[in-house]
Order: sequence, then C-alpha cells, then structure tokens
Amino acid sequence: MPRMTMIEAIRDAHAVKMEEDPSVVVYGEDVGYFGGVFRCTAGLQERFGKNRCFDAPINESGIVGTAIGMAAYGLRPVVEMQFADYVYPAYDQIVSEAARLRYRSANDFTAPLVVRMPTGGGIFGGQTHSQSPEALFTHVSGLKTVVPSNPYDAKGLLIAAIEDNDPVIFLEPKRLYNGPFDGHHDRPITPWSKHPLGEVPEGRYIVPLGKGVVRREGAAVTVLAYGTMVHVAEEAARMTEVDAEIIDLRTLVPLDLELIETSVKKTGRCVVVHEATMTSGFGAELCALVEEACFYHLEAPILRVAGWDTPYPHAQEWDYFPGPARVGGALKQVMEG
Repeated sequence: MPRMTMIEAIRDAHAVKMEEDPSVVVYGEDVGYFGGVFRCTAGLQERFGKNRCFDAPINESGIVGTAIGMAAYGLRPVVEMQFADYVYPAYDQIVSEAARLRYRSANDFTAPLVVRMPTGGGIFGGQTHSQSPEALFTHVSGLKTVVPSNPYDAKGLLIAAIEDNDPVIFLEPKRLYNGPFDGHHDRPITPWSKHPLGEVPEGRYIVPLGKGVVRREGAAVTVLAYGTMVHVAEEAARMTEVDAEIIDLRTLVPLDLELIETSVKKTGRCVVVHEATMTSGFGAELCALVEEACFYHLEAPILRVAGWDTPYPHAQEWDYFPGPARVGGALKQVMEG
C-alpha cells in the first residue's frame, strides 16, 4: 500500500473524484498553475485542464459565492482558502447562503460544496496564519465541519465531503501536512512514511462523516481531541503513564456522541483538548454534551486544555500551543479529582 503525506493524500482525493465525476471542479487563490500554497492541488490543472482546476482572484467572498452558484446548478466545487485566517470575508456567504440554501428553498436547491483551509499553528505563522476557527462553523446549522488528523483520514474524509450534498468545512491542520506532530517542537520531524496512518489506499474509499475513532484504548480517562491535538494527547499519555483512552473526533458536526458516551461511561473522567482559544471554543460544547449524557458516571470535573484567550503570538508560540506538558498536567489533575 502506498504511503503519503497529508498533502499527497488530499491531492489524491481531489484526483480520484475529478476522474470519477466531471461535475467536480477545484479552484482558489494560486490553486491552479502553482498548485496551492501548500501544494495540495499540484498537478491537477495539468491533468484535468483549466476548466476543472483554476486560479481565482484574491477575493474569498467571491470564491465562495461563485461556488454556491455552481453547486446550486449541479456542480460540486471544492474551493481552497489559503489559510483558515483568510476565510472571514467569505463568512457571510458560507453562513447566510451556503448553509441556508437547502432550508430556504424547501429542498429545491442544495449546496454540495467543500471549503478547504489550512488551520492551526505550530509553524511560526503568527496571529494571521495560525488561527483555529472551527467553532465559528460548528455553531451554524446547515454546515458540516471536518478536521482530519492523518493522511488516511484526510483522503477518506475529503472524498466523503465532496460526495455530500450539503456544504462541508474541511479544516486541514497545517502542522500535520508532512508528519505527525506530538508537540515537541525541538525534536526532529517524524515523516508520515514511518507512521501506520501514512498508508493510504489507492482509488476511492470514504471515512464516513460523523464517525470518530479510538486512537488509544484506556480505562482511566477519556481524552477528546481532533487534528494536531490527537498526537499531542497520545504523547501526553505516554509521558504521564496515565491509562488514557484517546478519541479522535474526526468530524465535529456531525459528532459521534455515541462513541464519546460509551468511553466516558467506562472511564468516568474526561479531558477535552483543542488548539483554538478556550472561551466559546468547541470544547465547551463537548463538555456540555458529556455532562448531559454522562453526569452520573463522572468521578471528577471535566477539564479543558486549549489555546489562551489572546491573539496567536509569534515570539511565544510554544507558550500558547497546548503541548504535551499542559495536556499531561490535565491528565494528572483529573485523576486526582
């Protein structure tokens, strides 16, 4: 089975669907000739032509707005924001148009489009290239929100997203593009070629939206994470020797609440980890859902580990980033509760 980086897996997902379905088109800023700022679409224009993969003006609102029109009339556009930080000019189009189209048209029209964007920090991008805005989308009825943590899932989830008949926000943790990242920035990068989830099948397969997975089985505490934080949580469990069960949510909306509930009822404890800022982050929703479903099984308060409520810093990136030491501290604390 071939091994791929997350970049290659995302590119392969595009190619599989473009080969299979002529209604799939791909575009965005520098997506065509250059192949995207992170090269996720490299070679697609040469292979499928300028009508299927092309560059767009620097106008995020226009990119998403035209994608909504294309989707309403039978195409399946996949558009790329260069960074998640740049999506805000398109937010009105996503929320007021794409997310509402099926409802406001009484199901006469749908918006089968995917908005891809690199998310998160860990690359010294500073405040305008490191944000994690997933909570802004999970709050909106009509949108699905996906955050893969590895190449295998990235390809399968992207194919599932392209095939979905509703708009999907597809957030790609940029720190994971070339290898898993456990939070130790001062260590050599581990490539995906040495990780089991770097094995990516050829051709079409899907990872269903709404299905999480247990990445590490344990009996003492449940850790809910997604994206980069899955790998950080695994490292924190190793460092602390806490018998943590780590769940990779994979999709935030729809959410695999059944998997979460089963795990928390088994362990009796829960830690929620995400890179986005703490206040009103998606972790707050997870805490509420766990408390509602598992209150009488909890043996300690649910803890959150997240980014600080500040703009993402440049010089103090690793003080902001929820690394294995902070996650490990939460694991020890919840075990004492």
